[in-house]
Amino acid sequence: MAALDIAGYVAAIKEHAIEHGFHVHDERHFVETYSMRQTFEVDLHPENACGEPLDLHIALEVDPRVVLDFDEHIATLPQDDTPEDGFHLPLYFRWGLPPLANPPDLLILATELAGVGGMDLPLEVSGTDSNAAMADGPIRRLSIVGEVILSLSEIFAGGQPLCDVLDRSHDVSDFLLEQGESWGWRS
Repeated sequence: MAALDIAGYVAAIKEHAIEHGFHVHDERHFVETYSMRQTFEVDLHPENACGEPLDLHIALEVDPRVVLDFDEHIATLPQDDTPEDGFHLPLYFRWGLPPLANPPDLLILATELAGVGGMDLPLEVSGTDSNAAMADGPIRRLSIVGEVILSLSEIFAGGQPLCDVLDRSHDVSDFLLEQGESWGWRS
């Protein structure tokens, strides 16, 4: 039997996100048949942003080797011993925005979002320009990604509730909603 219930932990993240003011739209679980890698995904947005063109996508990527190594480590520990903190999985926060008519300067946006995400949720900002037709000119889409490293030892001990991370992700969502109109997002 596995030492951790990863699916149960993802369900707890989803419930916790609801407590922090998010509305959950969808969830998915993928298993890669060859490597047995798994991805748990949850689509959500702030409750106050229903109908707005902003989506937040949370994804926990599970490497089976890390989970199996952790299970083996737990099995070899004497009862009441604390597991070592050497087993980690990434949890990604990805914001999706519609095309922008008046896109922001990426360096300025990255600097502003660094203050909003803080140390709890470091963010990467990038932009992609695409041309559907030569006469239309480029359309810019922003990509904002945050990564949090989860400690399996902390999860096993009942810790790592992600309150600060969820609060920060809500703040980032609110910031993007406030700025979105001035960026002229198109649907």
